[in-house]
Amino acid sequence: MRKSNQILSKIKSMKELTILSIIIVFVIVISVKSPVFLSADNIVTTAMGLSTTSIVGIGVTIALIGGCFDLSVGSVMGLASVLTVLFAQKGMNIWLAVLLSFLICGAIGTLSGVLVGKFNLNGFITTFAISQMARGLVFVLTEGFSITLPAGNESFRVLGTGDLFGILPVMIVIFLAMAVIADFCVRKTALIRKVFYVGSSEKAAILSGINSGNVKIFLYIGTASMSAIAGILSVSRFGVATANNGNGVDMMVLSAAVIGGTSLGGGKGTILGTTLGIVMLSIMNNALVLFNISVNWQNFVSGAILLIAIIIDYISNRQQTKRR
Repeated sequence: MRKSNQILSKIKSMKELTILSIIIVFVIVISVKSPVFLSADNIVTTAMGLSTTSIVGIGVTIALIGGCFDLSVGSVMGLASVLTVLFAQKGMNIWLAVLLSFLICGAIGTLSGVLVGKFNLNGFITTFAISQMARGLVFVLTEGFSITLPAGNESFRVLGTGDLFGILPVMIVIFLAMAVIADFCVRKTALIRKVFYVGSSEKAAILSGINSGNVKIFLYIGTASMSAIAGILSVSRFGVATANNGNGVDMMVLSAAVIGGTSLGGGKGTILGTTLGIVMLSIMNNALVLFNISVNWQNFVSGAILLIAIIIDYISNRQQTKRR
């Protein structure tokens, strides 16, 4: 009896369950107001859109667990999409273009990691500067216009437009596979355990023999790599790269992570929680569109939710500190 009560108590304390409940309520209310919401086309479109955002969320969540902020993910995502198209336009094999774009973005993540992990620069300011540079490079390369992927890259386009067995979009399958693997690594692997230790108490982690600088480099390479994958998949889906691709993704992912239970103080978080947070925010944004509410309100609502989530996170951390 006591064991069953402990299990029930643990289930009730799961933030993921709370978010899932909110999502179910949103779905019911919105579907009543707009029958289009639960149409197959709208569901697939929304799921495809949140798949790329959620891939970025995987990297950002693990970074936050390790106590690292990365504000460059949206810009790196945009840069990856632009580089992939530009390389392809130059006649490069599409898969080589994808690899080169991925490696360049990985190098950007390495730069951020070295500056923060080895030179102890502030991660917030450093990645903001990197973000500005990457976004500026995107506008220089595109001159502010959309650029189109050359024809004849059908094998690459399958990633963003193909269906598995004619039912499930390949892009969603890719995201789900990455999310399951990442969630397993966060919960079970020794490497990610080091991330938790660094995020919980960097000094204690160092005293236990963990090289926190190398861990931070690993984290920033991870966020850049996930952002690059999201940008590349975006090109595969739409066949174009725009100067504004990835705009707002950083704030949305950060909001979703905090909503999903990831602590801004580090040491706590789950991939599932962030994913559910992104689903919730995506549903809200979709509802604003369906109800013909100005797109400008999306930024306001996202900002308000982030502020509320930060306040809740602050109160939660304060209560935990008092208990100790």
